[in-house]
Amino acid sequence: MDRRSHWEHVYHTKPTTEVSWFEAEPVTSLALIQSVAPGGGRIIDVGGGASSLVDRLVAAGNWEVTVLDISATALKLAQERLQELANQVHWIQADITEVEQLGTYDIWHDRAVFHFLTTSEDRDNYLTRLHGALRPGGHVVLGTFAIQGPEKCSGLPVCRYDAQSFAALLGAEYTLIQQLEHSHITPAGTTQLFMFAVFCKAGQHDT
Repeated sequence: MDRRSHWEHVYHTKPTTEVSWFEAEPVTSLALIQSVAPGGGRIIDVGGGASSLVDRLVAAGNWEVTVLDISATALKLAQERLQELANQVHWIQADITEVEQLGTYDIWHDRAVFHFLTTSEDRDNYLTRLHGALRPGGHVVLGTFAIQGPEKCSGLPVCRYDAQSFAALLGAEYTLIQQLEHSHITPAGTTQLFMFAVFCKAGQHDT
């Protein structure tokens, strides 16, 4: 089963409230995003799927939101939940390692996509798109499984990170400005240890 088929199968066979990454409120992501961009801006939520982060950003009223996910089913679920508010969001159904046109953003948010990229080719393709889409002075808000986190998720192997190992992948153009560990309790009651980090891209936004 290829990557796209895998995630379509997951969203077709499990309610969104039962997948392991479900959280009723995206508290950590929102707090980190607001800490670096309290006035809003342009944000892309990579792997946003059926997450409620888009709901909170739209409700805030000061964000231009793009949600990208490999699963058309996940995006449809979010759109149905938002109803007419879905028209305020730009939706991209694509594999982040293959997509060609993304636009330019102030915030690149990713909770639990990057750790599924277990080959150097996929990681390089992802990072190429991140570098191209994030404006100078913009921020990366990233959540992955921590070093002590799970070795697998949704039946797939993952790579685990701390802030320093991800910083090494991003390169010298990015500065680590915040990091924390977060214990996510899954709907099944198990604990998954996440690493969250915020990086700033060098340069200044042209106004």
